Parts: sequence; structure tokens; C-alpha cells
Amino acid sequence: MATPGPDTSHPRPGEPLPPPPDRDWRIIGLIGTGHFLSHFYMLCLAPLFPIWREEFGVSYAALGLSVALMSGVTALLQTPVGFLVDRHGARPYLIGGTLLMTLSISAMAFAPSYWVILGLAMLSGIGNSVIHPADYAILAGSINKARMGRAFAWHTLTGNLGFALAPPIIVALAATMGWRWGLMLVGLLGLPVVGAILLQSRILADQPKARGAKAAEGGAAVLLSRPMLLFFAFFLLSSMAGSGIQAFVITVLDQLWGIPIAMGSMALTGYMMGATGGVLVGGWFADRYTRHGAFVIGLTLVAMTLILALGALPIPGPLAVALALGAGLALGASRTPRDVMVKDAAPPGQIGKVFGFISAGLPLGGALTPVPFGLLLDAGLPHLVLPLVAVLLGLSLLCMGGARGSVRASRAPTAAPAE
Repeated sequence: MATPGPDTSHPRPGEPLPPPPDRDWRIIGLIGTGHFLSHFYMLCLAPLFPIWREEFGVSYAALGLSVALMSGVTALLQTPVGFLVDRHGARPYLIGGTLLMTLSISAMAFAPSYWVILGLAMLSGIGNSVIHPADYAILAGSINKARMGRAFAWHTLTGNLGFALAPPIIVALAATMGWRWGLMLVGLLGLPVVGAILLQSRILADQPKARGAKAAEGGAAVLLSRPMLLFFAFFLLSSMAGSGIQAFVITVLDQLWGIPIAMGSMALTGYMMGATGGVLVGGWFADRYTRHGAFVIGLTLVAMTLILALGALPIPGPLAVALALGAGLALGASRTPRDVMVKDAAPPGQIGKVFGFISAGLPLGGALTPVPFGLLLDAGLPHLVLPLVAVLLGLSLLCMGGARGSVRASRAPTAAPAE
């Protein structure tokens, strides 16, 4: 059984008082709102493709390039921005990046052609690339350690909510006021967020800087170290597995067990709801207990078992929904302890570049999965899809175990030479 971690809510004699809970939650609210916007903007373009196809006279493949450019620029620039955040501080980059996202989306309302949409999508991606390295650096420097897990959990939750709410909101706005006014409105809603971050910036502290010999360490060597490469692989493989479920579980359940698409959609919704709500469970655990690795391993094994059952047993639709919900809950709850492990493994003053690099594995994993999984379905092999998801999750656990072992080995005291 997991044991409670050390009590970090009370300072030792001579240490400064920790920030009060209300201040922590204000910080979490500010950072989380910006994270919500970044994910919202990432998914607010695709629902407009049918309208843009008619208005601009371009193909769906060309329109898909706008989302690909936004995501690709975000993933490509996260690591360089992380270096800047570590060197110069996170606050100016967070403010500038959020403002650039907001203004880019708003400016699409005036786009005279598809090519202008592409350019603005790239600008929005540049702004979006700031969010992860800046957010994690600020949370690590501002939040009391006793609430760090819950802070990371709410950060993940707000991003998931942004993904979930963007399509229905932009479709409703486009239907009621037209796509141009709809994009302008959702873009300008980011301005109050930028204003709030500016007004409250005094409570946003940067991560502690490295001192002495540790200050000379870092740079690309940190990212190319064995632990960070393994953590990157852990995030990449986890994302590939999750993307496979999200893209194809409806089709797999239909082809394997004849589960209707409507019921399969409920299974996918259950998986997404479980994954979203599970992060709060993981945040609570991460703050209360220290055995984060064992927690992640146990929950991932549970998820693998449930996913294999979905693909191997001729189950009725309602049971498929329950199994998908359980798998999503298990994987969602494992995410926050995973993020805390990465924060703890990052060298002092290097959190921006570490999270910028490692979190780039998430969009990359989402981009790598659909084609090979689709090829399996085209080849008449739907029974291999969910087992492959489970294999990817198992490989991710091996990477996590290797990363944790490398971190422990690097921090173990060196034995004195025998005389």
C-alpha cells in the first residue's frame, strides 16, 4: 500500500512561510484559463472546414494543413521556447504567447483568402508553443509543494476541457452569427485572460534558478540525457496509445462485435470522460503519497487489461461503455503523478526546456498513430488494433521504469574510494 509522503504544508524553523491556499488557487486559475484557451484554439478551426471549403474553394486536404501547421509549429518550438523561459523567466513569454494566440485567431475573421488563414494558423502555433514550458515553470516556482499534484491535475483538466468545448461552441457561433464573427468573439475572449495575467503577474513566481556548479549544467545535454529521452519516449508511446483508442475504438467495436456506432460513440465518450475526471484523482494521490511510479504502473496495467478485454471478448454495448470508462479513468489518473515525476527529475532551473521537450511527444504521438492503425483496419485486421494499443502502453511503462532508474542512479551518493 502506498505510504503518505512527507508533510510539506508546514515549514521547518527558519524557512519562509508557504503561500496560502487562496493564493495558490488564484495562480492555478490564471494558468489553467490560459491552458484552456490554448487547447480551445487548437480545435476551433476543424469544425469550420465545410464552410471554408465552399468560401475559399480549397480541398479538405488543404484545409487540414492549417491544423497541421498550428500543431507542428507548436511541437517544434516548445523546446527552444523552454530554453528562453529558463534563461529569461516565464511571465513575459506567457503573456506574449497568449496574446499572440488571441490576436491570430481574431484576425482570421478578416482573412480574405485561405493563404491568410495558413499564415495566421502558424502565428497561433508560435504563441501556443509558449504555454507548456511557461506554465510548468510558473507552477513549479509558485505553488506550495503540498498542492503541486492538484495544480498539475487542474492544468491538465483545463486543457482537456478546451479540447472538448471548442467544436460545439464554434459550430454554434458559426450557425448563429457566422464564422467570421464567431472566430472574432472567441479570439477576443482571450484579451481579458491576458489582462488578468498582467494584473496578477506579481503572484506568478518563476522556478528557482540553479546555483553554483549546477548552474553550469544543462542545455541540450539535459534533454539528451538517458532519463529525459526515456521520459520523452514514455509520453510519446502513451500518446500513441491514447490516439489509437480515440480514433478507432468506434470502428473496432463495430467490426468485431457488431456494436452499433451510436453505442460505440458512447464508449468513446465514456473513455474521454474517465480520462478527464481521472486527472483529479491522480492529483489528489500525487499530493498525498510518494509512490508515484507504482501508482502509474498499477493503473496502466489495469487500463491494459480493460483494453484487451474490449478487443478480445464478445461483449454487449453497455459493458463496452463500462470497460472504456474504466480504462479512461485509469489512464487519466496516471497522468498527474507522471507529470510530477518529470518535474522532480528535472534539474534545478531547467523545468521549461524539460517540459517543452517532453510534452512535444504528445502531439507527435497523436500524429504517428492514425495511419498505421488505419492500415490494420483496411487490411481486415481490426482484432489487432486494441492489442497494439496495450503493447504501446506496456512499452511506455518500460520507458518510465528506465527513466526512474536512471534518475535514482544519477542522484545516488558516490561511495568513497577504499584506502
